Amino acid sequence: MTTPAVRVRYAPSPTGQPHIGTVRTALFNWLFARHHGGKFIVRVEDTDQERLVPGSQQNILESLKWLGIQWDEGPEVDGPFAPYIQSERQKLGIYHRAAEQLIRGGNAYRCYCTREQLEQVRTQQREDKVQTRPKDPCSALSHQQRRDREAEGAPSVVRFAMPSTGTTSVQDLIRGEVTWQNEVLDDFIIIKSDGFPTYHLANVVDDHLMDISHVLRAEEWLPSTPRHVQLYRALEYAPPLFGHMPMILGPDRSKLSKRHGATSALEYRDNGYLPEALRNFMVLLGWSLDDKSEVMSLDTMVQNFTLERVSKPAAIFDQEKLLWMNGVYLRQFSHQELASRMLPFLERDLDKRLLPVDMDYLRRIAPLIQERIKLLSDAADLTSYFFQSELEYDSANLVQKGMDQMGTLAAFRRALPVLTAAPGFTHSVLDESLRAAGAELGLSPRQFFGVLRVAVTGRTATPPLFETMEVLGRQRVLGRLHEAIGRLSPA
Repeated sequence: MTTPAVRVRYAPSPTGQPHIGTVRTALFNWLFARHHGGKFIVRVEDTDQERLVPGSQQNILESLKWLGIQWDEGPEVDGPFAPYIQSERQKLGIYHRAAEQLIRGGNAYRCYCTREQLEQVRTQQREDKVQTRPKDPCSALSHQQRRDREAEGAPSVVRFAMPSTGTTSVQDLIRGEVTWQNEVLDDFIIIKSDGFPTYHLANVVDDHLMDISHVLRAEEWLPSTPRHVQLYRALEYAPPLFGHMPMILGPDRSKLSKRHGATSALEYRDNGYLPEALRNFMVLLGWSLDDKSEVMSLDTMVQNFTLERVSKPAAIFDQEKLLWMNGVYLRQFSHQELASRMLPFLERDLDKRLLPVDMDYLRRIAPLIQERIKLLSDAADLTSYFFQSELEYDSANLVQKGMDQMGTLAAFRRALPVLTAAPGFTHSVLDESLRAAGAELGLSPRQFFGVLRVAVTGRTATPPLFETMEVLGRQRVLGRLHEAIGRLSPA
């Protein structure tokens, strides 16, 4: 017996920004496909026309590209089952034919009830304390009654007739066997009054036509699974294997929301997170390699990703851990790579008068901030003084604790000839020469280096002072010392 080829799909609805939870679903499907040498398909489920958001589809695809999640079939790629946008699939004809097949087989019916009428049925059932599902009045209409309603031009939907007795079970690949009592599952809409299929029918039909082998989706879809299983049976389709991934909760174990950091994937990109870090962080939201590995390569994830390692309990979204992981990845970069990653953020965030940024210069700056940077969006703030012609800072910061204005001026005037004569202007030469000069003045290294740091950077805290001065260069350092003297000199 041959094992069927793995074909999985990510089927987002373009109704908003690509939420971190839905992108986690895409990542798990992609890793599963790559681990098994299968295909990863992207299919846009846009049948809920009222909720479509302009630009959402492009943002979804852009987020996948940024994270390095390449799809084998789908928009912009196509494939043997194109088109991969539901509203374009034979002008919805494939879904209507499936619905008519269900009606002819007695597994679906047209419903003409208004929402108000159905709510009255539910209200009466609650008052009667009936525990089974509400009975749709249209399910028992005779053929003549249906013809009369059609002749009146009454709007209708198509509902699937769920079995009223017995159970529906599925062997979930992550949760094991899950069973539902049919008597509590209501008849659900499969074709809306606007002619568009609902998610339930469209995804079942498309999964069948596209030979999807595994449906791996979020736990929130588990309650819909008995509906889909019954649709597969009624349409005489072979069902795929189902696996429902754990929920993602905030640190307080409440539903993940924006206050926990549940922004879209593209917001993480714009905020300076690395795709490598976010991808690594997301894979740990419900999956683990072992009880100790956290930072891992993409190859390691692909080689080891199995559903047996996916947990049932909810995963906790820890924003601080993501920030830590982002810093780890940044520190692993070569200086060239870090400079290249920083450049777009500098071009976005620096004062436009400071652009363009010289890449050779930036490569020399990168190692000075590599241990401090946590987000690429920090780059402009951490490096701006390397590019400014004039520094902006409070002159009071020039005077260190235990020093006065005249003592600070004396320190600057002593440093000027040392810096002018320093051979090579390297950090080692500057360290030796300036330590000796500070000792001559009777100043501690903290005091002497502190006034120099503010004078040449405008900051009280920076990367190592002498390495910073070396990168700034002799002329810029001397110019800033002269400016600092001018700030403190009596008028």
